[in-house]
Amino acid sequence: MTVMTDRPHMLTEDFEAVARIAAREVEGLRLEFIDGVIRSKAVPDGDHGRIIVWLSRICMQHHPGLWLHAGQGVKVEQYREGRAIPDGVLAHEDAFVGQGDWVDPAPILMAVEVTSWDSDTVRRDHVEKPRAYAETGIPVYLLIDRAKCEVSVYSQPNGQRYESIHIVPYGTDIALPDPVGITLQTEVLKDWVR
Repeated sequence: MTVMTDRPHMLTEDFEAVARIAAREVEGLRLEFIDGVIRSKAVPDGDHGRIIVWLSRICMQHHPGLWLHAGQGVKVEQYREGRAIPDGVLAHEDAFVGQGDWVDPAPILMAVEVTSWDSDTVRRDHVEKPRAYAETGIPVYLLIDRAKCEVSVYSQPNGQRYESIHIVPYGTDIALPDPVGITLQTEVLKDWVR
């Protein structure tokens, strides 16, 4: 049997229909479509949600007109054929008004992922998503890795990958470069690890 690796599992429009039905029929099921492959996204636990609230508060304090939109579906990859659900995207408060389930990524200043405890989180959050967000041109990708107790900041997308990656352990301050322009004090993240 031959396995086709040069084509997606399905057309993007078909994926959107399947994702809409799955979300309606199965509580908490969220599907993503990256590199032509369908993946399920884990339902966030309490610590995961607390990290997003913490980050939201910091972003709003520094940039009152910007919001960290949680769980917003985004069109990703070079030709916008992929579909990702970042844990948060930093954009103007009205950036996605009037758009559907999957929004145009142009207004996004930063995509955020907080690792989950599912088996494919390393591949998804450390490999697939940084590539998809860089291809999309999202200026900053923030990854909070709860298993490694590290914070990674990816920046300077070149259309294929991020040229700059800065990784620090929890407890170390880390700068989110422009257009975000915030320094995170990560000591508190130690409180939200299993």
